[in-house]
Amino acid sequence: MNPIHAIVLAIIQGLSEFLPISSSGHLILAPYFLDWPDQGLAFDVAVHVGTLVGLVAYFRRQLLRMARAWFASFTGGGLTPDGRLAWYVVLGTVPVGLAGIAFSGFIEQMLRKPLFVAGMLAGFGILMWAADRLGAERRDEYTVGWRDALLIGGAQALALMPGTSRSGVTMTMARVLGLTRSAAARFSFLLAVPGIAMAGGFELEQLLSGSGNGVDWAMMGLGLVVAAVTGYLCIHVLLRVIERIGLAPFALYRLLVAALIVLVQG
Repeated sequence: MNPIHAIVLAIIQGLSEFLPISSSGHLILAPYFLDWPDQGLAFDVAVHVGTLVGLVAYFRRQLLRMARAWFASFTGGGLTPDGRLAWYVVLGTVPVGLAGIAFSGFIEQMLRKPLFVAGMLAGFGILMWAADRLGAERRDEYTVGWRDALLIGGAQALALMPGTSRSGVTMTMARVLGLTRSAAARFSFLLAVPGIAMAGGFELEQLLSGSGNGVDWAMMGLGLVVAAVTGYLCIHVLLRVIERIGLAPFALYRLLVAALIVLVQG
């Protein structure tokens, strides 16, 4: 891998992690269409961690309030709205953690294929469009309850399949449950913090305990930094325009990419 490859793939990751178009699917498809060698799991982990850095940097004030309120709930400080939101983010992370432990090996070996990605892009793109069009606009993220957290967290577990999109499927479920577009996006992003951290930590542990030798750490570092900056800017823009544009343009994009994959494969 050279620096140009690393930068392009990191930009793709930084955009597609938070746009509802599937980061894992695009990281599989980019080398395929550009005729580049597969960047490997180690680089995928690096750019995922980069997007986590950008995410935490963007929501640092809200995350700090939530963390303080969460710890205060153990020491008799009561359960504030920020503390309750923190608990529901933790609860919503449980399904993806269990699914990752159970199915990560199968997914890596069997599902990283362009036609499978196409099916997930198209199928979940249609569901996302329908949920955004028909969903009510009456709730913000502080109204999320334990049932909502489990349902959105269960949807997040589906995003382990390449082409599904973690942000896309969680925003879809949140819209079904009546969250506004911006609230659905914010809760999706907050839920991504422990989700990406767990996935990155698990894969990093495998990398360090296994085939860490031969990894191009310089390219991984470059990818991490570029993905962090790109992800931060992507969140900033998306939260400001999503109420106006909705999710339909992203659903259309997913359908077009899926059709392109099928045509090329055919």
